[in-house]
Amino acid sequence: MIERIGIVGGGQLGRMLTEAAQPLGYEVTVLEKAPNCPAAQVGAQQIQGELQDPDKLRELAEATDVVTWEIEHINAGALEDLEREGFNVQSSPSTLKEIQDKFAQKQLLDSNSIPVAASLALPATFSSGDEAKRRYLKDFQLGFDAEFIVKSRRGGYDGRGNYVFGPSSTLESMQAALGEDWSNLYVERLVPFGSELSVIAARDIHGNTAVYAPVETVHKDNICHTVITPPDIDPRLYKDAEEIGHETLKLLKGAGVFAVEMFATADAVIVNEIAPRVHNSGHHTIEAAQTSQFEQHVRAITGMPLGSTALRAPAAAMINILGQREEPLTRAGLDDVLALPDTHPHFYGKSSRPARKIGHITVLGADRDEVLQTAQQARELLVV
Repeated sequence: MIERIGIVGGGQLGRMLTEAAQPLGYEVTVLEKAPNCPAAQVGAQQIQGELQDPDKLRELAEATDVVTWEIEHINAGALEDLEREGFNVQSSPSTLKEIQDKFAQKQLLDSNSIPVAASLALPATFSSGDEAKRRYLKDFQLGFDAEFIVKSRRGGYDGRGNYVFGPSSTLESMQAALGEDWSNLYVERLVPFGSELSVIAARDIHGNTAVYAPVETVHKDNICHTVITPPDIDPRLYKDAEEIGHETLKLLKGAGVFAVEMFATADAVIVNEIAPRVHNSGHHTIEAAQTSQFEQHVRAITGMPLGSTALRAPAAAMINILGQREEPLTRAGLDDVLALPDTHPHFYGKSSRPARKIGHITVLGADRDEVLQTAQQARELLVV
């Protein structure tokens, strides 16, 4: 019987997983380098150490009944070793390893008829040096309509690890942004999307699945800024997004919550990438859904029945609270935020610095425009 949950990572996602697990009676232990991490602040026990350290991962596994994670940039190989030894690791470390390599992820999707942008790996070496590399990239421009995107296969997040290669770009500028190791790079066609979407999907240890309604995500400076449901897209594309969420989940092994991030063009929906964990685009479910993504993940990995994904209101908006300055966190204006209708602020116990996610605000209401307007008002009232 599972009584103790171990989480690799103790940031805000680990904090919200802990808050979801405790009412169900589970003890939570997290592995996190920073002392007094956000998850520890709400009652999780903490093993202090590097997320990549095999010895610390083993310590976490030995102290708990199931190990999961809140971040994908971790030691998948060490987790595979623990799984082979009989430790319960969810979701599948092999799926985590495949998703960590974004090009391998795209190949998995493409080979299973999930729509993705065209992509190609860059050759790891060139015998002719930089001039051959320049010609190679220019050839891509001809085939990819003058602009394409070069991506790091591993380690990129929030736009880091991406470089748009256009007519005025140079080999030197690309390598300054991404490094000179071409074995870690691939190229992808730029998608002229109208909006970005996300579908949160879950599978439990018995194979049962549950999928949440698609949401629209708005990014600024490569950071998720706002999440809105329902998305402002054609009903046909909405159905396509739901179906793609279901079909993508079939390709992923193990139990837990996954986020399928997508682009919606004028006439199609294609997958951008998968996050093998609870996700920023699902924070609204804490108040907006009958079962939050965090409780759903706990249910999925412990063998409890999956909960309903039905929404509690016709519309919801979530807006991230980003740090504004290198100063101690303030919460000036919080009284005014709490006076707004059906408005729910969350703080993560993190210090403030520019562009750092230190909290979020969720608003429920009757329609999309109403909740979006209230969420934006709340964010303007709050000084952090």
